[in-house]
Amino acid sequence: MQNITESISYKLPVFEGPLDLLLDLIAKNKLNIYDIQIAVLLEQYMESIEEMQQADMEIESEFLEMAARLVYIKSVSLLPKYEEVEELKKELTGQLLEYQELKKAAAVLAPMASFDAYFREPAELEYDQTYNLIHKSMDILNAYTSAVGRGKRRLPPPKEAFSGIVEKKVVPVSTKIIHVLRRLVKNTKVSYRSLFADLKGKSDLVATFLALLELVKEKRVRVEGSGENMMVEVVLKNTTE
Repeated sequence: MQNITESISYKLPVFEGPLDLLLDLIAKNKLNIYDIQIAVLLEQYMESIEEMQQADMEIESEFLEMAARLVYIKSVSLLPKYEEVEELKKELTGQLLEYQELKKAAAVLAPMASFDAYFREPAELEYDQTYNLIHKSMDILNAYTSAVGRGKRRLPPPKEAFSGIVEKKVVPVSTKIIHVLRRLVKNTKVSYRSLFADLKGKSDLVATFLALLELVKEKRVRVEGSGENMMVEVVLKNTTE
């Protein structure tokens, strides 16, 4: 015969706090709330805590604090301190009675209250935008200097920042053509080197060389001579040729 293992499952009540649990135990055990038997109440309370632990329920610290409080009251009751015991029990009874009345009031008000029953339109608030903080003069100066610095970083760099990097002197080739022709008008034959002797900068040199090539292309000048001694001369070509 096959053994069938039956598992019994039950649901523990959920208590809102230790006072709620104590009221439930007092009602179940029919204890007198005005003359609580601490020994019986402590035993039932600890059994309930143990059941919660076995059910893997998370026990809040306030339940453990109440357990320590009941143990202390029981411990004091074993000593010849009758007045202190009565005072502790009276304090606990007052808290239980107050909590009991609150539960009754909550039970009456619960059906009457609903989060969807009451609402109102949002009110328009007027904001005072007056700046009332007082700052030191150096703080304002530092803030202004920082703001001005950030503003300058957003501006494009000045033209002087590119000086010597990408800026080049613009020399038109047509200007150098006129310059070469004027030299040849005075002296129909000039030294090739003399055309570049007084020039400064690469832009002037390149423009003069391009002007000379343009004049040779148009057959307005002729280049004569060769050799490594650079004795090349430029002569003005006759218009009849």
